[in-house]
Amino acid sequence: QVQLVESGGGLVQAGGSLTLSCAASGRTFSSYAMGWFRQAPGKEREFVAAASWSGSTSYADSVKGRFTISRDNAKNTVYLQMNSLKPEDSAVYYCATKIRPFALPVRAYEYDYWGQGTQVTVSS
Repeated sequence: QVQLVESGGGLVQAGGSLTLSCAASGRTFSSYAMGWFRQAPGKEREFVAAASWSGSTSYADSVKGRFTISRDNAKNTVYLQMNSLKPEDSAVYYCATKIRPFALPVRAYEYDYWGQGTQVTVSS
C-alpha cells in the first residue's frame, strides 16, 4: 500500500506560479513512476505530466513549456512547478504512482495509487 499526500495548491492570478508537492510512502519510491493529473468541474480527469524512475518525463501539450515535473527520491517526493498559469489550468490536481511500470504511463487507468487532490484556482 502506498499513500500519497499532495500539497501546495491555492489561489493565484493568471501569469503567476505555484509548486505542487506530493509525498509518497514506500521504501522503493525511486522505482515508481509518478504522475500528475487534473480534473476540472464537469470534465474528465486529464493527464498533466509524468516522471519515470530514471528521469524521463512526459507532458500534456497544454502544459509543455510552462510546467515542470521533478522528483527527489531521497525525500520520496515529486513536484510540479507551474508557471505562466492560465484560468483554464484551474482544477483539482492529483498525484498518482505506478509501482512497477513497464513504460512511462500517461493514462489514468495505468496508475495504482492516487492522492486526495489539491485545488488550484487561477483567477483572470
